[in-house]
Amino acid sequence: MVFFRLLACVFILIFFAACGQNTASVATQSDKLVDSSIAIISSEIKEQSIPERVELQYHFEYKKVWSKKDSFVGYQYQAILAAINRVDIQHLQRLDSFLVPDQFLDSLSDYFPFPKYSGILSDVEKIIIFSYPTQSFAAYEKGNLILTGPTNMGKKASKTPLGLFFCNWKSKESRSTVDNDWILKWNFNVSNSGGVGFHQYDLPGYPVSHSCLRLLASQAEFLYYWADQWKLDINDKLLAKGTPVIIYGEYPFGQPRPWFALVNDFKSLDINEQMMNDIVSPHKETILAEQQKRIELLANQ
Repeated sequence: MVFFRLLACVFILIFFAACGQNTASVATQSDKLVDSSIAIISSEIKEQSIPERVELQYHFEYKKVWSKKDSFVGYQYQAILAAINRVDIQHLQRLDSFLVPDQFLDSLSDYFPFPKYSGILSDVEKIIIFSYPTQSFAAYEKGNLILTGPTNMGKKASKTPLGLFFCNWKSKESRSTVDNDWILKWNFNVSNSGGVGFHQYDLPGYPVSHSCLRLLASQAEFLYYWADQWKLDINDKLLAKGTPVIIYGEYPFGQPRPWFALVNDFKSLDINEQMMNDIVSPHKETILAEQQKRIELLANQ
């Protein structure tokens, strides 16, 4: 079992290296170790062959107890624990207690609520969906889950706007318009007028941003190269929009963090196909129309 875990980690690290070839990575050593716990699901997966979600059980552990258990030693386990608790590794070390699964798997998709396949997205080339209540995101290609993981979104005083957006411009590193000292790595803007985007930044484990969508460094880097920008002409006129992004739901500010409910019901956060239909359907026509515009533009270039 250990051999296969190590083999899977090596394969995934090679995959990410290929995605970022000819570029300078800004990931720290701990970020690179986070990569080893991120399972990318093949875009060749078909609806009829989607594996069932593993039935996991969760419990809380105190840091003092956890740190003495040899079975939890190893960065691959810390990375999974961090993701489940919606924090990065740095902030995991600051928690007094945290949610722990009864087993550690190679794929984050078994720990996060989005379905591994969604029929309503089968004709959508690419899309990213952010769930405010579960503080998680999912990237899909033609209905197949490509990447999923944690996010920390806008705090109560500066909530992340909801609805349909599209990827606009991107920058490997930029400075926040709120505070010039804040460095945003792998930044991808989705609201040019509102200054909202997804990027790498600290994940303390709850909505804390000034409306942006914070991600782990490795996942932000993946989306930076995977998602498509808008298309502009020489006069900066918009010709085609980029990858669609849906942000939905309400976070229960002032209440226990929603993922704590996994202790009593491991399916409590699950987003089923009917829920996906409710999330996507109001925007589906617009998404397909903009997708067709882009296809036609690229075909004529």
